[in-house]
Amino acid sequence: MTGLSSFFSTFLPLGLSRCGSLVLAIAAGIIVVDPSKTSAQTLPLAENLTAYDTPQGEQLLMESTARDDFWKLSAQFLTQITQSYCGVASAVMVLNSLKLPPPVDSRYQPYNVFTQENFFDNPKTTAVLPPQVVLRQGMTLAELGQLLVSHGAEVSVRPAATTTLADFRRLAKENLAQPNNFVLINYYRQAMGQEMGGHISPLAAYHEASDRFLILDVARYKYPPVWVKAAD
Repeated sequence: MTGLSSFFSTFLPLGLSRCGSLVLAIAAGIIVVDPSKTSAQTLPLAENLTAYDTPQGEQLLMESTARDDFWKLSAQFLTQITQSYCGVASAVMVLNSLKLPPPVDSRYQPYNVFTQENFFDNPKTTAVLPPQVVLRQGMTLAELGQLLVSHGAEVSVRPAATTTLADFRRLAKENLAQPNNFVLINYYRQAMGQEMGGHISPLAAYHEASDRFLILDVARYKYPPVWVKAAD
């Protein structure tokens, strides 16, 4: 342990001096990844959206009184593995947060967990919607509800055409302040100033003073989690 302590005391300050860089300490030395040399970047946000990973976004979360879901969902936060798997990734986050009995995934045995790869291993799930169809065209809100039910979840599907903004705000706010239930939304990206069309992701918190909901966008290669006004 003396050698290891010496290693950290000698080399870790060097890593910490590179502000904004990812530092990995290993036995043979240190690796510094310079963010200016990477190509990954998300698309710019419209002015009506507030990114979660900004001072304003963090403040909204800290001030939120309806954020019970955030803690469990953030522990299960996923990036969808294909551009049509937003519903699958969102469902997997919720199923793992609910701690429902998961299917087997050989990669993690003897531990079982819901993954985007084993989501359709359940025959009841493929009977609702085959993965080939989801890969081609995604899924509807009603289909998402049926897929969750096939894995043992209790689901209430509420289309926008049968409710009001006030009802949505009330129901979502109440849910986000309670444990062991979650809200998944199917929304139109262009209506809130983003690219492409329909998309599914979980809600994680509500900030009452600004009337904004936090969307944990599973297309993390494209957009960060964002705070969006309830009306949008």
